[in-house]
Amino acid sequence: MLLAMLIASPAFAQDAGTLVESDTGDTAWMLTSSALVLLMTLPGLALSYGGRVRAKNVLSVALQCGAVAAVISVLWVVTGYTLAFGDIGNGWFGNGRAWMLIELTNVRYGTTVPESAFVLFQMGFAVFAAALMVGAWAERARLGWVVLFCAAWSLVVYAPVAHWVWGGGWLASTFGTMDFAGGLVVHTTAGVSALVAAVLIGPREGFADKPILPHAPVLTMIGAALLWVGWFGFTGGSALSATDDASSAIINTHLAACVAALVWLLIERIALGKCTTIGWAAGAVAGLATITPAAGYIAPGAAILFGALAPVVCYGALVQVRKWGIDDTLSVFAVHGMGGMLGTLLLGLFVSYSLGGTGYPAGMTPATQLGAQAIGVAAVAVWSAVMTGILALGIGILIPMRVKRRREIEGLDITSHGERGWYFAD
Repeated sequence: MLLAMLIASPAFAQDAGTLVESDTGDTAWMLTSSALVLLMTLPGLALSYGGRVRAKNVLSVALQCGAVAAVISVLWVVTGYTLAFGDIGNGWFGNGRAWMLIELTNVRYGTTVPESAFVLFQMGFAVFAAALMVGAWAERARLGWVVLFCAAWSLVVYAPVAHWVWGGGWLASTFGTMDFAGGLVVHTTAGVSALVAAVLIGPREGFADKPILPHAPVLTMIGAALLWVGWFGFTGGSALSATDDASSAIINTHLAACVAALVWLLIERIALGKCTTIGWAAGAVAGLATITPAAGYIAPGAAILFGALAPVVCYGALVQVRKWGIDDTLSVFAVHGMGGMLGTLLLGLFVSYSLGGTGYPAGMTPATQLGAQAIGVAAVAVWSAVMTGILALGIGILIPMRVKRRREIEGLDITSHGERGWYFAD
């Protein structure tokens, strides 16, 4: 998100008593970006995740993504938006100016677009962040627990962090922490929370015995391709205008994804002796997650470096998590969490004007900016981990996190939803 948004003091967009009108071109771009961001969850994430689980659980994953998207969208309108982007109060939460979207300004402060368009755009981010976590507990979580947990998580974890970084909260205003499009707000929160949830729910039946293979890698590749294209709205839309800032962010996003996909394939070729479609998808998404916090602040050459480093770090994290015996089913922490944190830290160095970046904010140096980024990563990771543990266990008292063993073995599609993902003629 543009740095101007970090210090916004929302007030009605007026100048000497005259109502400021929105720019139609910028508004059109924001509406388009909103659609692209929603595309990332529905159908992008649903397909990407659905292809990587076993055939007996493909519908359960898709349904969880759909149900989470629905509940978060409603909550965003009711209370999530005002907690994240309401008028600045104590630096931790926004105030209640926009409960149920009442009293929206005609133009969002610091932009040339209606606040309603800004609400819609940010809704997609909240939806995507919550839906990302579905990959951590895939094939064994109860739908009821998933919906309640993600709903509470969006208000207790996601909305406050969005306010700290993008809504004028304490991380941005006190330390100068930067995050262009969600490396901290989306990927660090979801990635760390996914890891905690995976630990609490425990590994799948048979996880320790032999590799559990995906049933339809082609769906994963198609889903990842949709994520890739949708990501242009994710980062390009975060410029909040149809300008060079948007096109530069998209170029950097595409470059990082391209390089990361190729490097991940190279790593697989060396480590496994063959390149896989799952590897291509994981590499591309790792590059996308890593470039997200920096897309609008750095040069294309730096974006290539981000893309090269992303698969090295994320692949290493994936291997390490598995060695720990943690069943983060679809590697949400390794790919999204580590990617987001890596990009957030690298931003502290490559935003430098001498390296082709947009330059440091007033009063900041490479050392202080790197420190601000590190403080942001640490604060967001700790908040996400602690609050996720409390919410997951607390809601688990009402609705158990995990389905019964018999249902898990038979598959959630038929035992929980009475359907199968695939029917074949005799």
